[in-house]
Amino acid sequence: MTSLAPELLAILACPEDKGPLYYFEDLDVLFNPRLQRVYRVRDGIPVMLIDEAQTLETSEAERLVARVDAEGLAPTFTTADEERL
Repeated sequence: MTSLAPELLAILACPEDKGPLYYFEDLDVLFNPRLQRVYRVRDGIPVMLIDEAQTLETSEAERLVARVDAEGLAPTFTTADEERL
């Protein structure tokens, strides 16, 4: 498992909705709570292809949202008018 550089995380966005993601280093995924989708990180490289994203079951997406809240995870980026989740 390789940690992604903060400089890379700061610019990563979902290729579909262009919104921020949440990085779960222990799962090697970037999570989009709006679309309930994860993008895998393989060998330290985020696979940001829409066709390779995995759509989660609602219960799994809810579990990751709860982790975001409980662990205080920051999104990959924020904009002035955007709210978390």
